[in-house]
Amino acid sequence: MSTPDSLHPREALFDTDEQVPDLPVCDHYCGVESRMRKSLQLQAEMGPVFDVTLDGEDGAPVGGEVEHAHLMAELIDSPLNAFDRVGARLVPIAHPAFEPMLAALLPRAGARLAYLMIPKPRGVADIDAAAAAVDRVAAEAGLTHRVPLHALVETHGALREVQAMAAHPRIESLSFGLMDFVSAHRGAIPQTAMTATGQFDHPLVVRAKVEIAAACHGHAKVPSHCVVTEFTDTAALRTAAEQAARQLGYTRMWSIHPDQIRPIVDAFTPTAQEIDQAIAILTAARDAHWAPIRHGSPGREQLHDRASYRYFWQLLQRAHRTSFAGGPQLPHEVRLAFFDPPVTRG
Repeated sequence: MSTPDSLHPREALFDTDEQVPDLPVCDHYCGVESRMRKSLQLQAEMGPVFDVTLDGEDGAPVGGEVEHAHLMAELIDSPLNAFDRVGARLVPIAHPAFEPMLAALLPRAGARLAYLMIPKPRGVADIDAAAAAVDRVAAEAGLTHRVPLHALVETHGALREVQAMAAHPRIESLSFGLMDFVSAHRGAIPQTAMTATGQFDHPLVVRAKVEIAAACHGHAKVPSHCVVTEFTDTAALRTAAEQAARQLGYTRMWSIHPDQIRPIVDAFTPTAQEIDQAIAILTAARDAHWAPIRHGSPGREQLHDRASYRYFWQLLQRAHRTSFAGGPQLPHEVRLAFFDPPVTRG
C-alpha cells in the first residue's frame, strides 16, 4: 500500500473524475497525401509533442471521401505512425459518407487511432448519434475499446449546447471552428475577425472562445484553440498562441502548416522560471507528505497547499508534454521522480 510520501501527484492531489485527458498541446491538420506523409515523418523526428489529424473533410475531394478514408487508414496503420498519436477528421454526421468512412477506417486502423474529430455538430444530439455510429462500426470491427471523440464547435447550436457537449462522456476535447463560426453569422461578423489579431478583438468571437474553454475546464476536457491562417507570419502566430494559452485558458491549438508547430509548442511551454518554481514546490511538498509548506526566500515566503500543488503539477505536466527531441527537456531526476515510474495504487 502506498505511503503518503510515495504517492504520485495524480494520486495525492486529484480524484479520478478530475483527471483531464493528457493530450499534446498542438494538433496538426493535413489532408493531401504528400503532406500527411511529411507530417507523420516530422512527428517521428520531433516526438509526440504534437498530434497529427488526417483530414477527411476538407482534405478529401468531393465524392472521394471514402477512398480518402482508406488512405488515412493505411497511413494510421503504417510504420509512419510512430507513437499512435494520429487522429482522423470525418465528415459531418449528416453526410452520407459518415458511416462508410467509419467502415473504411475502423477495421484497419481502429486499434491505433488516437481519436476521431466530429465536425459541425449542431448540438449534443449529433454527438450522441456520432458516438453510437462509431461504437456500432467499432464493435463490428472487433475493437475492444471505445475510440475517443473530439468535436468542433462551429455552429450556433453547438455553442448553445457547449456545456452539454463538454459533459458528454465520449468527448475528450472540443475545438473552436473559427471560419465556419464567422460564416454562420451571414456577414454580420466582418472578415477581419478571422485574422490573427481580429479573432481576439471581436466580441462574438471572443465570447465563443471563452465559453468553449470554460465548458471544457468545467468538465475536465481539453479546449483546443482555432487556426491562424497567416501561416508565414511567425510573430503573429506566436502572439495568437500566447494569447490563447495565457489569456483564454486554452491548453491545445491547431496547426495547419508544419512551420506553425514549433511556435505553438513554444508558446504553450512554461518558462524556465515557472518550471524551476514548480519543481522546487512539488519536491518540497512530496517530502512533506503533501502537507502545507512555506516556500520562498526569507521575508518573502508563501504558504502552499494542495490547491497550489495542483496548479504546479499541471504546469509541470505541460512542461513534460512539450518536451521534444532537440528542444527543452525536464531534468532527468524530475522525469524519474514524476513521469517515468509507473503510478502506484494503494
